[in-house]
Amino acid sequence: MSDVEEVFAAGGPLARALPGYAPRRSQQRMAARVADAIEQRHSLLVEAGTGTGKTFAYLVPALLSGRRVIVSTGTRTLQDQLYAKDLPLVAAAIGRPVRLALLKGRANYLCRQRLMTATAQRSLAGFEGGELARVERWAAVTRDGDLAECTDLADSGAIRAAITSTRENCLGQRCPEWSRCHVVAARRAANDADIVIVNHHLLLADLALKEDGFGDLLGTADAVILDEAHQLPDLVTEFFGVQVSSRQVDHLLADVRAELARQGGDRNFDPVLAALEEALASARNSFPFRGSASGGALRVAWNESPPAFEAALDALAAALEDLHAALAAVADEPALAQGAARAARLAELVTRVSHAREDEAARGVERDARGFALSMLPFDVAPRFRGIMEARPSAWIFTSATLSVGEDFSHFAQRLGLESAATLRIESPFDFERQGLLYLPPGMPDPASADFPAAVLAEALPLIEAARGGAFLLFTSHRALARAATLIRERPEGPLSWPLLVQGTAPRERLLREFRALGNAVLLGTASFWEGVDVKGEALRLVVIEKLPFASPEDPLVKARIAHLESSGGNAFRDYQLPEAALALKQGVGRLIRSEEDHGVVAICDPRLVSRSYGRVLRASLPPFTLTREQDESRRFLARHAP
Repeated sequence: MSDVEEVFAAGGPLARALPGYAPRRSQQRMAARVADAIEQRHSLLVEAGTGTGKTFAYLVPALLSGRRVIVSTGTRTLQDQLYAKDLPLVAAAIGRPVRLALLKGRANYLCRQRLMTATAQRSLAGFEGGELARVERWAAVTRDGDLAECTDLADSGAIRAAITSTRENCLGQRCPEWSRCHVVAARRAANDADIVIVNHHLLLADLALKEDGFGDLLGTADAVILDEAHQLPDLVTEFFGVQVSSRQVDHLLADVRAELARQGGDRNFDPVLAALEEALASARNSFPFRGSASGGALRVAWNESPPAFEAALDALAAALEDLHAALAAVADEPALAQGAARAARLAELVTRVSHAREDEAARGVERDARGFALSMLPFDVAPRFRGIMEARPSAWIFTSATLSVGEDFSHFAQRLGLESAATLRIESPFDFERQGLLYLPPGMPDPASADFPAAVLAEALPLIEAARGGAFLLFTSHRALARAATLIRERPEGPLSWPLLVQGTAPRERLLREFRALGNAVLLGTASFWEGVDVKGEALRLVVIEKLPFASPEDPLVKARIAHLESSGGNAFRDYQLPEAALALKQGVGRLIRSEEDHGVVAICDPRLVSRSYGRVLRASLPPFTLTREQDESRRFLARHAP
């Protein structure tokens, strides 16, 4: 028996450490394959259905290997769980002391230098209240500088932005506080650790951070394990793309002015700063914002922006270059030298987006009342991501509950250049046929119909009553969610019998805590509730999915990707839209059954799941629930399992 098999065996270390532990063959299979991949430094894709126990299946071989391992997650929740609970438990159970490090993005750490600037500019920045004073008192005693220690500090807000650094405004080794920098200390601890817990954003950004003197985490790892790996293709695309906004220029201007004021003022910079402000205003004015149909920001494809906008962006880039030249002349001042580098970088990004080739990337513009944002997402990131992996001879292990469409990993693998990676697909051990129903309502109108929102609620509300609450209603857009919330609140029969929680009225984690605590709530959510949400037990017994999660073909970036695929001879629907929808639908449906004791109904209200030929592909990707077209059967099932 191998060391890995012994850990998972009946009467083994995990059985002795965990009450109620029972060996699972599927978990042992995954652990053995992960151990082999780490040993051989191979790449491995593992789809492990809910209930497999995939976290322990990769942590045990990682610890037993004695190698340096980076574990990357898609959510802060899982990151914290691994660091505070799972890894210490497994390490203690198998008797392998390990040096752990939890590394967050720089926005989670206090920047001492920026706090000093904020304090000096207290009245100018409008920080006259007590919040900044509380931060100052905490800063004097904190050891790690982790802003999570400041429980009353809002995640968003002017003060948090003022006391944290970004890659653009960090002074790096020229900073007078470098020796006491919390980000440097956190990364130093990570470099000394055996296992480092990070998130996907930080892992990808590490390629850029190492250029600033922070060290290369990836280059020292023997293995990289990426949990919630289904998020990676889109994140990698964003990482290799470009996002630049007028707000970044505003922040640059504000920081330069604040630094000049701190140094006593320098009128020589007034003309170049005024010219940049004028160029920024001209760019805004060349693309007027008169609101959008949804009431939010207006998003358009690049070729739909006003003709004068591109010329205004060229002028903005030139004004940024002028500021760079002026600030570079005082390079002995670290903060102003950093401002020069930021101006040059912003000029480069604006130029890259405005002059990119149409066959190179999908480009879009977002305009709102405050300004504009430019984005450029490359069509093919596989060669570059594969290059990252090949440059680092580590084991690369990708795992999630949703990596395949049916039994085919090719869509995920092709997007990241992983066609040669080994694959392993493990079914969930749950008895879906017994534990749940898949209800496909008959007679639903077309999703584009004006009658569709009311028809969805006409199906959902009787199910909610039968379940006595305990429901997620998942929508594919914020507009649909808002419409449903209004219809529920204004229905003639009066308010729901159960507490109503609506995404946007409170932070996601708070809504989830309330949902679990209430036990009979009805929660309306969009994309962020389709995945990464784990509600075990009776609190969740009904999931209603309004519509199939196809990306909107009117989204400018989706539209550009579709056009690119079709111009290249591909089939955009078959090769892109359908597999993406299948993976997203699998995630949404996966919210319901999270343990052997869970029971419930998934209702999918989109008639295309039955009426269109591609519905077979989507249904084949779902767990094998018992299928019904009868609402009465669904209500009886829910009533039997309602508390």
